[in-house]
Amino acid sequence: MADDRSCSFCMKLDVEARYLIAGPGIFICDDCVRLCAQILDDQLTHSPAGTASAVLPWGELSDEEMLYRLPRMRALADQAEDGLQQWVTELRRRSVTWERIGSGLGMTRQSAWTRFHREVVS
Repeated sequence: MADDRSCSFCMKLDVEARYLIAGPGIFICDDCVRLCAQILDDQLTHSPAGTASAVLPWGELSDEEMLYRLPRMRALADQAEDGLQQWVTELRRRSVTWERIGSGLGMTRQSAWTRFHREVVS
């Protein structure tokens, strides 16, 4: 499933979406963009300024629906991890130190190196 991309919000596969917009290790489909716009519009219209609320997806899902989606959740976690790896690889290509990368990730230099170091095979 490494080559399959899916919406990080609804887990719709790229072949199921009309558009899939890429972010840093995440994707969002056109349906979720529309839903987000609708939620924001409703919040801006009906909520006092400065208040925020989260819309959690599992409130309306049965146990079986949640279990069915677990493999896609795992794939999304892998997708995000791959994106994080790409960012760290690019930072290293730019000669950013492991100390700075670790600090940016809230971990030690050694932890960052252990997690993200990849041997370059020529």
